[in-house]
Amino acid sequence: MKDSRPLVAHVMYRFDTGGLENGIVNLINHMPASAYRHAVIALTEITDFRQRIQRDDVEFIALNKAPGHVLWIYPELFRLFRRLRPAIVHTRNLAALEAQVPAWLAGVKGRIHGEHGRDVGDYDGKNKKYQWIRRLYSPFVKHYIALSRDLADYLTHTIGITGHRVAQIYNGVDATRFQPANSRQPIPGSPFHGAHDWLVGTAGRMQTVKDQTNLAQAFVLAIQQAPRLRSRLRLIMVGDGPLRAASQAILDKAGMADLAWLPGERQDVPDVMRGLDCFVLPSIAEGVSNTILEAMASGLPVIATAVGGNPELVVEGESGLLVPPSNPLQLAAALIELADDPERARAMGKHGRQLVESNYSMGAMVRHYQQLYDRLFYGKMRQQPDAH
Repeated sequence: MKDSRPLVAHVMYRFDTGGLENGIVNLINHMPASAYRHAVIALTEITDFRQRIQRDDVEFIALNKAPGHVLWIYPELFRLFRRLRPAIVHTRNLAALEAQVPAWLAGVKGRIHGEHGRDVGDYDGKNKKYQWIRRLYSPFVKHYIALSRDLADYLTHTIGITGHRVAQIYNGVDATRFQPANSRQPIPGSPFHGAHDWLVGTAGRMQTVKDQTNLAQAFVLAIQQAPRLRSRLRLIMVGDGPLRAASQAILDKAGMADLAWLPGERQDVPDVMRGLDCFVLPSIAEGVSNTILEAMASGLPVIATAVGGNPELVVEGESGLLVPPSNPLQLAAALIELADDPERARAMGKHGRQLVESNYSMGAMVRHYQQLYDRLFYGKMRQQPDAH
């Protein structure tokens, strides 16, 4: 029997571990199954990250596109959209924006483009070529979603998209999966178990935009500037990528390899969060960081760089501290400040959890997305069951 539920086709460059992809996973897993079917289309490849999607009615399609603008992708996507007949095509970030043209040609009624963060090589949003590309494709996009006010302002003020076509929707976080422990929990496999240890950590892909080497340098500087912390300050960096070896080399050179643990990629990030005392995000650029929200939901104080949507999430002095990007000296000062005042750090973590519960719930995120889908496809908002 034909399935009458309308289909949402989520299109991105690659479906792999990352904040953008995690947002898609959360949206599919928590949107009521009765509302929409879903398909995940990657222009390049789909990895084992697909296993995080808990529904068994999701189609996964990898097009294995070569780097750069390849003309065959247009007829390929056109034929795919004609076969799938999606109600909504929802592209994410600049690398997938070109899919809006074949979606328009295929007669897709609901065409949405999401801006999740800055592009590689355009961390300040000033790249004229990227601005021109976004303007070129804008007639084919019905509506935009920006994950932060910073990105919404970029679309309206810099690109020139009219405000009524742009919705700003924050990521939601699973506050049940990520929740505080009554006391710090041991992290499986971690060498740090001391009751007096103060564990600072980060999690995510170890690549240039995340700038984990900045954190490694700051950790070394913190102990050099405050030798009293050598007996208890410890660093945990979860994730894999090109900066993992570079970060390890910084720690090795400083003679601090025994004070840090870089286990690579892990699938138990909630357990890792519950084993930390402080979370750090040292990025050069961000949209709205899922890991910041996960850390806040876990009751951790957050030290983050003041870029992108980070200042919208971290309330300076209340739920954490903000520092300039690529500045290990100031990041080291923030590490020392919170390591020397654990009670204040714990109070910040509690405040962050309260912010998540009031402002960044999974239910609110799903509801806003579904309302937009409904408006574009049905022409109105329908009565919605609660997201699960």
